[in-house]
Amino acid sequence: MEMMVVLAIIGLIVGLSFPSTIAGMEKLRLAAGARSVAAFMNVAANRAERRQQAIELSISVKENTVTMRSPDAAFVKTLALPPGIAVQAVWPALEEPSDEPRRFLFQPGGVPPRIGIEIANRRGARRIVRLNPITGVTEIEQPESP
Repeated sequence: MEMMVVLAIIGLIVGLSFPSTIAGMEKLRLAAGARSVAAFMNVAANRAERRQQAIELSISVKENTVTMRSPDAAFVKTLALPPGIAVQAVWPALEEPSDEPRRFLFQPGGVPPRIGIEIANRRGARRIVRLNPITGVTEIEQPESP
């Protein structure tokens, strides 16, 4: 009988803590995804400067990918976002929505493009990773929930 009471208490504790644990893990994945996107944009900007070659950053909402390419056909890198994290939008928004990937060009010695990539998790929490064209620094912001 005592064993049944102990098992019931353990089951109750697990049942109460499981949803908050899952929510915490989702939040950590979203933060990791935002940092990965920011680092990926920094790598594109740095590679353009160091190699003195244009770098194309391609963002596809439909395919949930962020890819960088150089004129050298051998250099193509794709960012793997954490499971459950998806690209929701690319800023600045286009006047007419399109399923085509958005492409931005990093020129050596040039001004960084104005880019914002909005990512979200399954629970609807969002982060926007922006590249500031004046400073060239990536910024991660947490928009207010709708």
